[in-house]
Amino acid sequence: MIETSRLTRRFDDRVAVEDLSLRVEPGEIFGLLGPNGAGKTTTLRMLAGLLAPSSGSATVAGIPLQPRRMDDVRTRVGLLTEAPGLWDRLTVRMNLSVYARLYGVPQPGRAVARVLDTFGLTDRADSLAAQLSKGMKQKVAIARALMHDPPVLLLDEPTSGLDPQTARLVRDLVLGLRDAGHTIVISTHNLDEAERVATRIGVLQRRLIAVDTPNALRSRLFGQRVRFVLADAQNLAPIVLRAGARDLQMTEDGFSIAMDHPACDVPCLIRTLVEAGAELRAVIPEQAPLEDVYLTLLEQDENGGGE
Repeated sequence: MIETSRLTRRFDDRVAVEDLSLRVEPGEIFGLLGPNGAGKTTTLRMLAGLLAPSSGSATVAGIPLQPRRMDDVRTRVGLLTEAPGLWDRLTVRMNLSVYARLYGVPQPGRAVARVLDTFGLTDRADSLAAQLSKGMKQKVAIARALMHDPPVLLLDEPTSGLDPQTARLVRDLVLGLRDAGHTIVISTHNLDEAERVATRIGVLQRRLIAVDTPNALRSRLFGQRVRFVLADAQNLAPIVLRAGARDLQMTEDGFSIAMDHPACDVPCLIRTLVEAGAELRAVIPEQAPLEDVYLTLLEQDENGGGE
């Protein structure tokens, strides 16, 4: 649904995005992570048909990203910018109605009523945009992006400024759109949000330095670790090491080890411990926070060791 090949955007002498090659499938949520100035917003604006690439190629919803086809691309994409960009002197209903007509939505009044209801905005439909809180403005902006039911959604910080209840509503809505076959790219600094919704994540630092599922990136960077909680861990280290454990780390209530194949290795080690008389209380898979994955990838890239 989205495919890019060496997509690049320059602003005079500055390269904002370099050699971006990526494929996002229908029904996939792709999380685009990166520090400020990494090129995330520039990438979204190119994919939305608002900014022409300097070089490289891309297709969005089957339409080539070419100057003569930019209008076609825009009709197939819903874009949420980081700033809501509403007309303050128009009501919520009028803001949405303008976009419904710009996109040529059939029965625009009915379409506006639908998104107002979906986002719980019906009781604020006649309020001026200037009177809304930041969170309410963000809800209206998301509703506007979905007005023409686009197959591709590009969301720049979609839950920024939202209260937890509304942020969950937005996440649930995004997951529902994924299940309906929409292709979604989310640019966010909220790593917890990326963990919750993204099928895969990509870390952008002008160029794409890593792409995979969060768990695959964890495994690649930190390996797979399992924590064993015991009633008494004394004198067990030699037994664990003889069983082939790697990177043994003793804790107050047990130990943590690295494992290449936990599905096979854990039952074998449990059997060894029980036969040695250990009282096993819990076996807990350990995983590094996504923040650690993200920061490690950026550090590797700075040191010249990125992918």
